[in-house]
Amino acid sequence: MQETRLDTDRILAACEVIDPVFLNTPLYRCEALEPHLGCAVSLKLETANPVRSFKARGTELITSLIADAGASAVVCASAGNLGQALAWSGRKRGIVVTVVASRSAPAVKLDRIRALGARLELVPGDFDQARERATALAEHYGFRLVEDSLDIETCEGAATIGLELADTSPSFDAVLIALGGGALATGVGHVLKALAPGVEVICVQPQGAPAMTHSWHSRQVVTTDATDTIADGVAGRNPIPAVLDDLLLVADDAVLVQEASITTAMRLLLHHAGLVVEPSAALGIAAILENPTRFAGRHVATIICGGNVDIDAYHRWVGATPGRRDRSRPCS
Repeated sequence: MQETRLDTDRILAACEVIDPVFLNTPLYRCEALEPHLGCAVSLKLETANPVRSFKARGTELITSLIADAGASAVVCASAGNLGQALAWSGRKRGIVVTVVASRSAPAVKLDRIRALGARLELVPGDFDQARERATALAEHYGFRLVEDSLDIETCEGAATIGLELADTSPSFDAVLIALGGGALATGVGHVLKALAPGVEVICVQPQGAPAMTHSWHSRQVVTTDATDTIADGVAGRNPIPAVLDDLLLVADDAVLVQEASITTAMRLLLHHAGLVVEPSAALGIAAILENPTRFAGRHVATIICGGNVDIDAYHRWVGATPGRRDRSRPCS
């Protein structure tokens, strides 16, 4: 049987290293969503923290190790959220952080990276081209390269979300997890299979960025030439083999959703949960919308993994306007 790179004991120990501001995030059943989805839905809110995403759970571990080793500079490629998290954790420990991102990344994410004190380099193209540039900078200057999903700390930091989900009573029937590079899905999936094996682990990715989902179904790495999705946080083209190996051990299914379903899900989360989320965070709700029969009568949890969204783009996608009154009843 193939072994995973993740270790449950290390994940448990991670809770002592990660800043408490990122732990024990809100988890609640949102009854106001349920008439629109046909199932019981609980939301795990990973946006209520200083970087508005789950990524700092992993960067807290990485920067702690880097600081202990005496390193003083790191570089990463990021679609935006990892860069913010690494900047926050690095600043806290006196580490100089360089972030390489695409020029097309949301301005709100880039602005926050700068505000947190990181050096930001923008490149043409997409995330995978940013990853190539970050690798070149690491080799040239001797920086420590932080690679999301490949660095096991990013997975094991995210896995602490799984600890909090597994500690819930009663348990869920299924957990829907946004799938990009794989850190969130492999980490949470690993813990759930260890501590709550009856919970179905379902990964969700946009049809416009399907590389990891195709890889999961093929059981080997499948790359794509391009991506075309508003969910920039999960828009990778080249899955990492080691991460796919881990994912194959813990995911029960991987599904693709349409762009229209993502924007509908964002709209539902706004009007019935009062949440402004980025597209990647709405993937779980989108999956329920596209296959309501599969989830009917079940209790499903989904991780609201990020809330860093360009407001102008958000208004275009969701059709919301500032000051618009929402008469939907609030979550119970």
